[in-house]
Amino acid sequence: MSIARNQRSLQEEIACLETQLAAAHAQLDFQIDVTSSTSPQTLPSRSPSSHALLLLSDSALPLGSFAFSSGLESYLAHHPSRSPPPIQPFLSLALQTLATTTLPYLLATYRDPNRLQELDDTLDACILCHVTRRASTAQGKALLTVWERAFCGTVEAGNESRKVLAELSVELKKASLGKSLDAENADTQVMGHFAPIWAVVTKAMAIPIRDSANVFLLNHAKAVLSAAVRASVIGPYQAQAVLGSTWLREEIERLLKENWEVKLEEAGQGVPAIDLWVGRHEMLYSRIFNS
Repeated sequence: MSIARNQRSLQEEIACLETQLAAAHAQLDFQIDVTSSTSPQTLPSRSPSSHALLLLSDSALPLGSFAFSSGLESYLAHHPSRSPPPIQPFLSLALQTLATTTLPYLLATYRDPNRLQELDDTLDACILCHVTRRASTAQGKALLTVWERAFCGTVEAGNESRKVLAELSVELKKASLGKSLDAENADTQVMGHFAPIWAVVTKAMAIPIRDSANVFLLNHAKAVLSAAVRASVIGPYQAQAVLGSTWLREEIERLLKENWEVKLEEAGQGVPAIDLWVGRHEMLYSRIFNS
């Protein structure tokens, strides 16, 4: 009997101690919550380039990309059907084309901004479709204008990329004047293609090369999806669903990995059909886009 009583008293004592321990834990948690709620919160730091990255990824950036469909309008015209074809296959082809033909020039120019005019001239010679060439130079000159009128003042005067862009601007103005005075000088003109200028602008604004290439491809995807919405292929919510999808994120990541080390001599059209669709755009009976 005495042994049974001792066991019962020990169990009661253990239960009492467990209750006191639980109460102490609850009081400690309450004090921690009160302390954290009353103590001042420190604002997390962020990279200085994040603000510039948000500006350049904005769909409202006045580059005129809304006027181009990257061959989507011609693609739809050459695939007549009662219901519009799915947008993802064409978007995948459009991104692959940009990554194989243009991304190597962007990366090379970012790594060595002093080669801007040289790589701009080489890229112009390698673009076979005149419609693609026109769209690239139109957006490149628009980006250069945005840089001069809006972003240039945010970069210190001694920045190397800023000097390179200033030299390109002067050469483009000279080329424009030379074209109006002497057509024979056309072969020596600087064209101002989009990808090389994008590379130097992002480097001037201290945006890392990885982010520069990623946003370049993402902006192209946004432009194609915007054209698809205006062409009544998909709705605005579906376009946002594609932009936010894991598929698009993985597709861009795959293209970056596959083309990160590609040399300029190896850059080329990976989807010849895209050039055919873009090139035949001007032959459409009616159209709402410039390409």
